[in-house]
Amino acid sequence: MTSHDIREKIVSALVTANGRSFRNRAAIDEFVDSLPFAVSSTFGGNSSCVEIVADCPEHIICDMGSGARPLGQAKIARFGVPNPQTYHIFVSHLHWDHLMGFPFFTPMYIPGNRIVIHGCHAQLEEAIRLQMRAPCFPVDYSQAGAKIEFDLMTPGKPHFICGLNVTPKLQLHAGDSYGYRFDSVDKSVVYSTDSEHKLDDIESFDEFIRFFDKADLVIFDAMYSLAEAASVKSDWGHSSNVVGVELCQAAAAKKLALFHHEPIHDDKQLSRLLAETRRLEQITRGDRAPLEIVSAYDGLIVEL
Repeated sequence: MTSHDIREKIVSALVTANGRSFRNRAAIDEFVDSLPFAVSSTFGGNSSCVEIVADCPEHIICDMGSGARPLGQAKIARFGVPNPQTYHIFVSHLHWDHLMGFPFFTPMYIPGNRIVIHGCHAQLEEAIRLQMRAPCFPVDYSQAGAKIEFDLMTPGKPHFICGLNVTPKLQLHAGDSYGYRFDSVDKSVVYSTDSEHKLDDIESFDEFIRFFDKADLVIFDAMYSLAEAASVKSDWGHSSNVVGVELCQAAAAKKLALFHHEPIHDDKQLSRLLAETRRLEQITRGDRAPLEIVSAYDGLIVEL
C-alpha cells in the first residue's frame, strides 16, 4: 500500500466512528472488527508463498515469492538457532516472482538445516543459483549454510513426501508451470497458480476437474476477470474467479481460495471481487453442496 492508501483507510474509519466513544481498548478492537476488511485490513503485497502444515515434523512450502522472507523470520523466531529443521519447497515455475524470496529465506543460511527444493523443471537448480549470482545479488549461493538438495519430480506421478502423497500437474503458462495436489489420509489441498484455462479446451477442463476432485481446499489463480482472461489477456498464463468456481463446483471441492491477485487491484476492488464470486457461486450452485470461497491475504490461515 501507498501512504495515500493508508490515509484513506484512517479517514474512512474515523468517519464511521464519528460520534462514538470507546471505554477501553477492547471496545476499540470490537469496533475495528466490525469495519469492512478493505478498511480495517489489507490483502497485502507479497508474491506467492504458501505453507501447508501437516502431521509431520518437517515444513512444507509452495513457492518462494517475497512472502518467503517473513515466513523464514517466523520459523527462526519459533524454533530458534541452532535447532536443525527440514524444509520441503515445491516450486510451481521459474519466474522471478515465485523465486525471489529464496535469497531472503533466513533458514537457508543456517548450518544444520536441510532444504529440499522439489519441482518439474530441468533448469530448477540453475534458476535458483542464477538469481544469487553477481551482479543480481550480493550473497552468492555458495554461502548458504544449509544443505540444499534438488528433487526433479515426474508430472502425474504421486510422490510420498513427509507423510503426504504429492502429485504435480502440468499447467498452461509461459515456460510451463505445475500445480501440486497434497493428499493425506483424510485431507487434500491443491495448489494451482499461474495456470490458464482455455474455455474451449474441454479435455483440459476434465483433467483439472479430476485434479481438484473433492479437495478440501483449492488455492486457485484468479488474477483476471473472465473477460480479460478470454480476450485481451489471453495467453498471459492466468485464470479468473469465474473459472475457479466452475472447476471447483464440477470437482465437488469444499473450499476455494482466490489467489495471485492482480497487482493493480486495491483492497476495495479485491473485496468487491470476493463478494461477486460468492454471489456467482450461490446462483450457479444448483443442488450441489455449497462451495466456501475466501480471498487470500498475507497471513491468512485456513484450518481444514
